[in-house]
Amino acid sequence: MFDALADRLEQAWKKVRGQDKISESNVKDALREVRRALLEADVNLQVVKDFVAEVEQNALGAEVIAGVRPDQQFIEIVYNELVKVMGDANVPLAEAGTAPTIVLMAGLQGTGKTTATAKLALHLRKENKKSLLVATDVYRPAAIDQLIALGKQINIPVFDMGKDADPVEIARQGVERARAEGVDVVIVDTAGRLQIDESMMSELKRIKDTIQPHETLLVVDAMTGQEAANLTRTFHEQIGVTGAILTKMDGDTRGGAALSVRRISGQPIKFIGIGEKVDALQPFYPDRMASRILGMGDVLTLVEKAREEVDMAEAEKMQEKILSAQFDFTDFLKQTRLLKNMGSLGGVMKLIPGMGKMVNEEQLAKGEEQLKKAEAMIGSMTVEERKNPDLLANSPSRRKRIARGSGHSDKEVGELVSNFQRMRSLMQQMGSGQMGLPGMGGGMPMGGLPNPFGGGNPFGGMGGGMRPPQPGFRGYQGGGGKKKKGGKDKKKKGFGNL
Repeated sequence: MFDALADRLEQAWKKVRGQDKISESNVKDALREVRRALLEADVNLQVVKDFVAEVEQNALGAEVIAGVRPDQQFIEIVYNELVKVMGDANVPLAEAGTAPTIVLMAGLQGTGKTTATAKLALHLRKENKKSLLVATDVYRPAAIDQLIALGKQINIPVFDMGKDADPVEIARQGVERARAEGVDVVIVDTAGRLQIDESMMSELKRIKDTIQPHETLLVVDAMTGQEAANLTRTFHEQIGVTGAILTKMDGDTRGGAALSVRRISGQPIKFIGIGEKVDALQPFYPDRMASRILGMGDVLTLVEKAREEVDMAEAEKMQEKILSAQFDFTDFLKQTRLLKNMGSLGGVMKLIPGMGKMVNEEQLAKGEEQLKKAEAMIGSMTVEERKNPDLLANSPSRRKRIARGSGHSDKEVGELVSNFQRMRSLMQQMGSGQMGLPGMGGGMPMGGLPNPFGGGNPFGGMGGGMRPPQPGFRGYQGGGGKKKKGGKDKKKKGFGNL
């Protein structure tokens, strides 16, 4: 997501890197690169023009900040403008004064609307809200069956009246059922078409007039670039939408949709779909997305993912094991599986500030493969051997048995054992303060998950601690830029909270 845009913007920073100040001459080349980056990302042309004009105005009018290099200050200006273009802040779902809150889902076929309906219900359940799904798409083959299957998968009820009923009546009775059962949110999945047509819009208007939804969310495919923004505007003009859900944000999207929807349609992006799994839906935060675009990671989202997967009491026990060198193969296996539950290795790495550019796809693939090998060999160990790795260090016959059982060589098993022992010693020395996520304890996954094989770290030789780089501008922790004014120093607000 946004890899091409981030790489292109990196060229813009190089134009002002090494300069002693931002001037009209050196910012011109940087702005040219920013313009090219946005156009290649399929951002709407008018949005690009306005964006570049605002950045230029702010860059040339920026006050000199003590201790901050011009390229760092320019990145901050671009960051602030990205946040502004995408909507400044997260816009949560509306809530009804009295239950239920009614959400109407709209969109064209092929955008993932039915799946997004189930994803939204699962997301709301994490907020302790009970939902009911209503299936009104009587036209697309198996659309109702798809929603019912998704509902069973996440254990959320689905209301339907079959393929022969009137969609408007299905929606009306579905809302009545929700009121009778006291659910918190009713989500109505509607029919789509391959393109906007009069019959689809007419049906949507009738459903909307009948159920009076508190939210009308348009599901759009992020792969369509700036066309997603134009589609949102068209739907808003004809039926009135309150926000958008961008799907397929984990694909090879160039980012134009996320940067165009709010400015062109006037409606906020409320959620983004980041995968095919039912739990792959996230609230949209413009500041976090801007941080990802600029290659600065997204620590808040990473911490939220970790908190969903990790039992904090278990994390404390794991930390104690690390500090006392009692971390064993069973614990290692738990950590790798927790990491997998948080998403792909590449996806997690990109959320860590500065890490996205430190590893390439080949290194990530190698890391994934090595972790699979480790799992296979650990799976061939006895319970006693997992708990006491020292048994394997002194027993070639045990290592040979594990090698046969896992399909790997004696040498690989020996490397796993010896490197695991060194890793355990290193983790004990480094301690919790340098290994885990901020405030989450050293027993967390991502707490410097080392390579249990020879040949360096699976993440590209970055060492056990996996601490992100901390350059001295205020986009990262540790920055201390201050603005000089009237002989007094005042801390500049906004960017320092990332």
